[in-house]
Amino acid sequence: MPHILVVEDDHDIADLIVHYLQNAGHTTDRLASGSEVMAQLQKTAADLVILDLMLPGLNGMAVCRAMRSDAATAHVPIIMLTARGDEADRLAGFEQGADDYVTKPFSAKELVARVAVRLRRTGATAAGDAGVLRYGDIVIDADRHRVTAAGEEVRLTAKEFLLLQYLVRQRGRVMSRDVLLTDVWGYQYTGGTRTVDVHIRRLREKLPVLTDAIETVKQFGYRLV
Repeated sequence: MPHILVVEDDHDIADLIVHYLQNAGHTTDRLASGSEVMAQLQKTAADLVILDLMLPGLNGMAVCRAMRSDAATAHVPIIMLTARGDEADRLAGFEQGADDYVTKPFSAKELVARVAVRLRRTGATAAGDAGVLRYGDIVIDADRHRVTAAGEEVRLTAKEFLLLQYLVRQRGRVMSRDVLLTDVWGYQYTGGTRTVDVHIRRLREKLPVLTDAIETVKQFGYRLV
């Protein structure tokens, strides 16, 4: 049974989210402060975190950074929840490692559906994509959700891992941004295709060998040569 951590300081919103998640068959923990998140995740592992941006203590961006910098939580999907919905704020969230972005006011049913997508993608990776992929000195171990380059472990977010895995499987093919959104994100992401560019840039930064290996096809998409 998937376990979800809800981090939201508005008690009415937190109650609503927990109610819908539990009705969908999930177990939940809830926090109202960002400063408690890492300690809670050390105590009880979560399959996904729903994270409000504006929190007392550490804000959502700081929590996101902390999770992505810790090997124990770097792979956990994060859905950022906030009243700030302009493109700059969404991109800032993705820059810090968020996997999805939901703007208040929101549909609780849609939020639960997005949670299901995130969990389904993670579950498919564990059950259906078993084995090891290699690209040069990069080794992608799907079973352990682990990436190494020249023998050194490289920490990737859940979405960065899935994107790298997908590009390696589709090496040589030109993939449009829309196709990448559909096949990697699992649905037509409403925030626009620039999120693909953000994640590609982060892969190039974390795995410098991909700087030239991932070719940018102008005004279309990308190809891993």
